[in-house]
Amino acid sequence: MLKERRPFTPEETVEILKKHGEIVTIEEAKLILEFLRNLAKLALEQYFGR
Repeated sequence: MLKERRPFTPEETVEILKKHGEIVTIEEAKLILEFLRNLAKLALEQYFGR
């Protein structure tokens, strides 16, 4: 099984969003990252027909 890659930490996500005027907590950043990973996974599954 492939190791899951985690390019952004919740802390980095908080800082990135803060630079763009969005204030989120670490817990909210975790949920945002989880949502984006799930969305990307679904898009790839649809594209490659899995």
